[in-house]
Amino acid sequence: MGQYLLSIYQPDGGTPEPEVLDPIMERVEAVNTEMREAGAWVFAGGLFPPETATVVRLSGDEVLTTDGPYTEGKEHLGGFTVIEAPDLDAALAWGRKLTRAMTLPIEVRPLQGGSCG
Repeated sequence: MGQYLLSIYQPDGGTPEPEVLDPIMERVEAVNTEMREAGAWVFAGGLFPPETATVVRLSGDEVLTTDGPYTEGKEHLGGFTVIEAPDLDAALAWGRKLTRAMTLPIEVRPLQGGSCG
């Protein structure tokens, strides 16, 4: 059994209105509950907007910090879920359920150090 990161990408531009967001969050919670009951869910978290980020990077012998996201783009990492799955096909099945619930792109990627296959 390996662990997989399900990264949630959302467009820049703020949070949708409650009448749009509330039904999405209900569907997401239903998928999270299904993952927990199946023993697949490890943990999940949402992130504050990218403008709250601070980047720490090495420049020669100095460590510099800069405000803002690491990269600029039209989408940003908005949250993530870590799951356990027997293989990539099973992880992709959870990714499909999550993208249907959220209506956002989900990147499925195995974590190193596990037995992802």
